[in-house]
Amino acid sequence: MGLGWAANQQCRRWTTSRVRGATLLCCMFLFFFTPAIPRSPKHHQFVDMRNLLGVPNTLNVITNFPFLVVGVLGLVLAIEGGFFNISSRGEVWTWALFYAGIAGVAFGSAYYHLKPDDHRVLWDTLPMMVAFSSLFSCLVVERFGQRTGLCCVFALIVAAFLCVVYERIYNDIRFCVTFQLILPLAIPVIAVMYRSKYTHSRYWFLSTGIYLLAKFEGITDKKIYHVNNYIISGHSLEHLCLALIPTLLSLMLIYREPKFQRVVDVKDRP
Repeated sequence: MGLGWAANQQCRRWTTSRVRGATLLCCMFLFFFTPAIPRSPKHHQFVDMRNLLGVPNTLNVITNFPFLVVGVLGLVLAIEGGFFNISSRGEVWTWALFYAGIAGVAFGSAYYHLKPDDHRVLWDTLPMMVAFSSLFSCLVVERFGQRTGLCCVFALIVAAFLCVVYERIYNDIRFCVTFQLILPLAIPVIAVMYRSKYTHSRYWFLSTGIYLLAKFEGITDKKIYHVNNYIISGHSLEHLCLALIPTLLSLMLIYREPKFQRVVDVKDRP
């Protein structure tokens, strides 16, 4: 048991070092070898601009409400600790931060869609990046342990703030786009490569599939709006689809059960 645990710890340290090195190389490549990408004015042009009941861009605004519901409920249940199957303080903190980020998306995205422009978009971007960072760290806590996960969430939150500040100062979206692309795709990779101590790991893959579907709906905003006879746009559907992700993950937290006990997890218990 002792030799196995030591080998496991060494493997984790080696993997963490590789991830840090790859991240650093990626950032250096983006900064030195790729041109700056300014935010295009077309980013703020959504096909559905209807004003219903005095609310500008009504559907793009109100479709953020599900984020608020699932975010607040998830935050309360994660902190309370009796309803979700959470076995360490690290999981409590990372999942609570994830649901707080989801609730923040509701306010930030609604505020942005009331009057889309370069000044408001950061309030839409930052909560989303916080949610991505904390969700990725939830998986790291689950697969690698509490200490690694908490270090990860701290580093990623700082990186998210720096990416948004950089974009705001230099009008360069390279780092924000890379951040929002890499983390969601890294989640299923880690879920495949490393065993979980819980059941119901398939929810991680279902969430990734829904995320890709949501991105497709956002890209085809205008086409979807025309296909359904101008009832709802692709971007509004993207909001609703993304709100399914924390809902699915909440179901995972409710129904999952420990598969086996590891020495490192005993130390992580509150």
